[in-house]
Amino acid sequence: MVPQSIIVFGATGQLGTDLVEVLRHENNFEVFAVSHQDADCTDREAVRRMFAQVRPDIVVNCAAFVRVDECEERVDDAFRVNAVGAFNVAKACAEIEALCVFISTDYVFDGAKDSPYAESDIPNPINVYGASKLAGEYLTRLAARRCLIVRTASLFGKTGARGKGGNFVETIIKKAKAHEPIKVVNDISMSPTYSRDAANGLAALLRNRATGLFHMANTGACTWYALAKAISEFADLGNAIHPVSSSEFGLRAARPKNSALITEQTGFQLPPWKDALKAYLVEKGHLRYFS
Repeated sequence: MVPQSIIVFGATGQLGTDLVEVLRHENNFEVFAVSHQDADCTDREAVRRMFAQVRPDIVVNCAAFVRVDECEERVDDAFRVNAVGAFNVAKACAEIEALCVFISTDYVFDGAKDSPYAESDIPNPINVYGASKLAGEYLTRLAARRCLIVRTASLFGKTGARGKGGNFVETIIKKAKAHEPIKVVNDISMSPTYSRDAANGLAALLRNRATGLFHMANTGACTWYALAKAISEFADLGNAIHPVSSSEFGLRAARPKNSALITEQTGFQLPPWKDALKAYLVEKGHLRYFS
């Protein structure tokens, strides 16, 4: 079987890095990792030139403006990357009949639901970041002849989010080792997701030639405070972690009080988030073995 060629935009980011590694271990894919410096998704002609060189069968768009609070002040930039950039990639995919894969977010939901959000729930973002990613979903569907939209949530991975300067797990560990006071919000629930698990799940979707909409998050939900407590327990940090209200942080962007995700699709559930956290801690050397 001739390997399918895949371009991964945002290949140096948290999910993109893991996805490239996972796909390169598979025999059925030839992977081309594309960073912002290689081709800016907001430049339609740069995208087309890249496609002319590679002629991909599949394009995965992990490129995103992810700084949620900054999006409130830089609305044009958020929509330029997350929406217009998504349209550019999808339009170029349509021209060569490639599958377009767009990575979206749990922040397309408003958080009013008291149980996890499934693919059939109606989006209603309450911040600019969520609105820009939802616009990216719509424009991808509009422009691409074949598309796969994957929503993920609260990612943590070995590379860290470049736009955020790391990830939540490493922030907690760093503060604990520096003996800093640790205050974490306890009134926002989400689905912590190990980017390696999300990459494996996404690779499975590509192997199965899936299209449509999928939620891809580790199973279960918790507050950020509960996640911080689990990090402290598993990594044996021994620091006191104090629950606080999100209002104490003075965040510029509103956050959904609940953005936990579940999938209605069969066969694509990721491991429980606590198992995922342990696997990440082992990968990073914070935990000696998985128990």
